Amino acid sequence: MSTGLRITTFAAALAATFGAAYGVGQGIDPVVATSPPAHEDDHTRPGPEAEKGGGHAGHDTPPAGGLQISEGGYTLDLETPRVTAGKPADLRFTVRDGGNRALTAYQREHDKELHLIVASRDLVTYRHMHPNRAADGTWSTPVDLPRAGGYRVFADFTPAKKGAENLTLGADLAASGPYEARQLPPASTTARVGGYEVKLAGALRPGRASELQLKVSRDGKPVTDLQPYLGAYGHLVALRSGDLAYLHVHPNGEPGDGTTRPGPDISFTATAPSSGSYRLFLDFKHEGTVHTAAFTVRAGGAATASDTPEGHAEDGHGH
Repeated sequence: MSTGLRITTFAAALAATFGAAYGVGQGIDPVVATSPPAHEDDHTRPGPEAEKGGGHAGHDTPPAGGLQISEGGYTLDLETPRVTAGKPADLRFTVRDGGNRALTAYQREHDKELHLIVASRDLVTYRHMHPNRAADGTWSTPVDLPRAGGYRVFADFTPAKKGAENLTLGADLAASGPYEARQLPPASTTARVGGYEVKLAGALRPGRASELQLKVSRDGKPVTDLQPYLGAYGHLVALRSGDLAYLHVHPNGEPGDGTTRPGPDISFTATAPSSGSYRLFLDFKHEGTVHTAAFTVRAGGAATASDTPEGHAEDGHGH
């Protein structure tokens, strides 16, 4: 999987259209719904440099992903741009080529042709889903969006074409319903979900690759029998607060390579596109269930020292 990052804004017109009636959703895969902090994070919005996709990134920083609806000759056609919060809906979309033809051939990456990420604009709700594709190229997945607010939909895929590169296209999603603004959860190096505790070590650095290490434990004991999920012991997605620039990274090592152990440590290498606040979402599988642990980190600032869990995560209904 990929990827890089690009920059976009969530149209003010959307807020004008829905007013106090935004909404967001819940799918069939892991859902993170963390409680908001009591005080606003003063560093949640990227500065002018970040909005240009640069900042301290330098020439080797990967381009921003998920901030364009069209890239590389392909366009994300979201057929369900709005839903009603609290009511089941079918989220449908198509990836189209330059001739407006639906893409029907994809490379399989990490056991899937396409990975779909849905995240709320406040980064409180997150899910990693795997929709079904019809023969005509239309993708669909059921969603029941529990909370009003603006969301971003990310389609992460690689066309089955020689030399094709991985792409992450993004589109806005809204659900009507009473809207309550929430703030970015506070920075922390510890997350608790489903009876598990996950500790984060390492720093996310702008414009420079760095290692992030996550350690999974339960009841105070290291978990040493993690199960492969989509061909790995963990998947990590990073989203930049403010514009939801998307970075999807994968572990250093994989099951069966002779050196990678099934826990308790999962190691990743990641590069932030700029300084700013980011939300990290780790998917891991144990005893047949996929869990999602979430962290807020600051790239390009002081190292996170807090050891206070920042909220809870709710598991979805299968993968």
